Amino acid sequence: MKYALLLMGHVDDPACGEEGGARPEEFFAFDQEITAAGVVVSSFALEDERVVVHTDESGERVVAASGPFAEVQEFVGGGYIIDVVDVDEAIAWARRSPGSAAGGHVEIRPLAPY
Repeated sequence: MKYALLLMGHVDDPACGEEGGARPEEFFAFDQEITAAGVVVSSFALEDERVVVHTDESGERVVAASGPFAEVQEFVGGGYIIDVVDVDEAIAWARRSPGSAAGGHVEIRPLAPY
């Protein structure tokens, strides 16, 4: 079964970000481990830049590259799509991820089969 492991952080958590949370080396080591296990379908890391497409009050689609954006408290820093036997195995990988250390958490979502 395929699951998304979403590496989440919280903007107000002092254990998250440049001064807190897991070190990049920890993420690189985890990436090597989970990739070597053969369960990774794909993975990604997100940059800070973003573009938002939404519908305004008049019904027009609007592209916002520099804001305004809704204030977010949680953010996705990256993630994995994994193919494992069941949710228990997905949980085991999430527990091993540095993304579930102080300052973050890993959200596990099953992928729809279509």
